Amino acid sequence: MQVQFQFSPEEAKDDAFIRAAICKELNLKKDDPFVYKWRKRSIDARKREIKINAGFEVFPDGKIPPFNADFSPQKVSADSKTVHIIGAGPAGLYAGLRALELGLKPVIFERGKDVRSRRRDLARLNKDHLVNSESNYCFGEGGAGTYSDGKLYTRSKKRGDVMKALKWFVHFGAHEDIIVDAHPHIGTNKLPRIIVAMRDFIREYGGEVHFESKLTGLEIQNGEVCKIEINQAEKIPCKALILATGHSARDIFCLLQDKQVKIQAKAFALGVRVEHTQALIDEIQYHGRLNDAFLPPASYALVTQAEDKGVYSFCMCPGGIIAPCATAAGEVVTNGWSPSRRNNPTSNSGIVVSVEPVELPGYSEDNPFVSLKFQQEVEQACWKAAGSTQAVPAQRLKDFVDGKKSKDFPRSSYQPGIVSVDLNTILPDFITRRLRKAFVDFDRKMKGFLTNDAVLHAPESRTSSPVSVPRDPQTCMSVNTKGLFPCGEGAGYAGGIISAAIDGMKCMDAVKSFYDLNS
Repeated sequence: MQVQFQFSPEEAKDDAFIRAAICKELNLKKDDPFVYKWRKRSIDARKREIKINAGFEVFPDGKIPPFNADFSPQKVSADSKTVHIIGAGPAGLYAGLRALELGLKPVIFERGKDVRSRRRDLARLNKDHLVNSESNYCFGEGGAGTYSDGKLYTRSKKRGDVMKALKWFVHFGAHEDIIVDAHPHIGTNKLPRIIVAMRDFIREYGGEVHFESKLTGLEIQNGEVCKIEINQAEKIPCKALILATGHSARDIFCLLQDKQVKIQAKAFALGVRVEHTQALIDEIQYHGRLNDAFLPPASYALVTQAEDKGVYSFCMCPGGIIAPCATAAGEVVTNGWSPSRRNNPTSNSGIVVSVEPVELPGYSEDNPFVSLKFQQEVEQACWKAAGSTQAVPAQRLKDFVDGKKSKDFPRSSYQPGIVSVDLNTILPDFITRRLRKAFVDFDRKMKGFLTNDAVLHAPESRTSSPVSVPRDPQTCMSVNTKGLFPCGEGAGYAGGIISAAIDGMKCMDAVKSFYDLNS
């Protein structure tokens, strides 16, 4: 049986109150042996009196059935049909897990390192400003999501089975709360062990996962994939290739262009990452409630139009930190993450402007790299402006709107450091104009948001891939290359952990159909 209520935050934490409400709703007695579990939970803070939307599943017999992950793998062998997967992010890993359900052998090649080794490279990036182009916040086991927060919310309900993707996370170690909460979150501190469990499982069931194994070549004959080259050495026969390389693998786009695989410039978004104190965001969103044991750190989602273009918050991290996400020397990039408890004193969010290829210098229909080049130039300009290190150019929020260089700063969570720069002088003019207008509008929606106690860090530029790899909507196959399945964020078909995971499963289903039709 299922029941729904609206509770105060205090009531939602009170087991006795919840039991009494369930008894009244279902005409049960207090001493009946029923048990309940949360089914849905969300916060309605639109009015001063905050409410928790609560949904429960009730079991009158006192027994909660065991968790069902909706996951039915089978062991595969060397004799099983093989599918090669490039990238061990959420798209690649979920494609590998789905392959086991379908009786296919997944062979995953990841250019970066395993989680443990990758962590050491991130430490060097933060402390010594040394960028490892193959092992960083974007490249390595688990992809960008492993060390950039682990938010699992997606609006892409039409893309596939969101609940199934969430259940698989639970199966491999995530808390069941991610199935309950309206905006599920695992946390960067917990994601690595879940990713490792997925990798170990794939290997245990007959699949392969190879690290420090970069796709460097692609052999295509008669419009069909026939071989892949790994690390400029090993050439491997290949019939079905899932390309799940993420949004930052620029060299892969060049490889595809060189091999005449169809690619095209794509709209993306670019801007800054703003950091407020978490206390301020809580006070604004929770109508003055502070240090509240009954409510989680508050988040926000903002969107507006400036000059007929969208400007919006992206990857908002309550109780989080800002991280350096460059993938090559000579550039700086910001992103944000939160631990599972979201207990850091600051919050941060990307505030980004929609960028269409047609408005960029050098645009033409046959130039697939116009968005990528623009993205790269902004990252390089910010690197130079901040002193050619992994420190980033920064400016207090109101100073940015007023066009003033900031004299000093509150403490930033960005570990490599910040440098005072008037961002209006280094970011493209059409970006800064729209950002200034958006911040004024955001302050109308969240009074107090536009404060000089908030600091902008630039740039926030890896919101999504600036290049897409067109594929047939029915077969998920490249429009001009048989056997190649562009997948996930890097190909332009996802925008986060869950949507990428779903697309990985979808592409593996397409591979199975491809094999069935060509067997």
